[in-house]
Amino acid sequence: SNKYVILGCMEYRFAPIERIQRLAVRILATHPAGRGLCLVGGFRYRLLNESARASNDIDYHWEGDLQSKQMEIVELFRSKLVPEVKRQLGYDGDVRPAAGPDGESPVVRTVELAFYRVAEPESRIEIPVDIMGVPCLDPPMVRTVEGTVFLTVSDADMIESKVLACLARSFLQVRDVLDIFLFQDALRPDAPGRLSEKLSKLALPPAEALERLNRLASHRIVHVRGIERLLDEQVTPAVTVNLRAAGGAAMIWNSVMSLLYELLAKAEESSP
Repeated sequence: SNKYVILGCMEYRFAPIERIQRLAVRILATHPAGRGLCLVGGFRYRLLNESARASNDIDYHWEGDLQSKQMEIVELFRSKLVPEVKRQLGYDGDVRPAAGPDGESPVVRTVELAFYRVAEPESRIEIPVDIMGVPCLDPPMVRTVEGTVFLTVSDADMIESKVLACLARSFLQVRDVLDIFLFQDALRPDAPGRLSEKLSKLALPPAEALERLNRLASHRIVHVRGIERLLDEQVTPAVTVNLRAAGGAAMIWNSVMSLLYELLAKAEESSP
């Protein structure tokens, strides 16, 4: 909808999922459970950098025990977020820690949010909140939105985390490729050396990362199609039109792959 929706004293014209995301991160930012949590990922770009890409999840960087922080967030959202979403948007909700294999990962813990209108079977909204450790070389920073102070990682650590996600994930998420394209200006001149240091901490030498990049390149057609779907489903329509006028998904893929090859070549040169 293009109509403004009043949320407290603030005005938004976002889809319901994004209204809930904004409520969730604001609640975490203003309660003890959120102390020290750094907002990262695609929604960080959406909220703090006005990204053209909407995000379906919320990510946080946390350096402490992931399971205990997960349960703190579950309790906070059950007591604060669920009733607030009901009051403002009319959705019932449920909050729980992820179960099964996805709930036992040593590197990421997930809080599963689900909201729905009982009388509307197609109204269900699911939002995973992932808590993980992101390699950082800079101290955290704060950004404000409508008076709320959000803790986040530096712009350099943020874009480098997207590069590392492309190189280290078992399966490529094309949203990371698009985010690199959109925010590549945040890469610092010393990014290759910083990436080399981070790759060493991940036990992923630049040479091995280059092999992974070559494997990604060999599946170009599949990934370009994925970016095309992303442009249709998650990117502001006016921006999608402009991106397609300039070459669309293929242009985005080629640009980012060239950037990653250049970064890795320089990272290999700077590695000990």
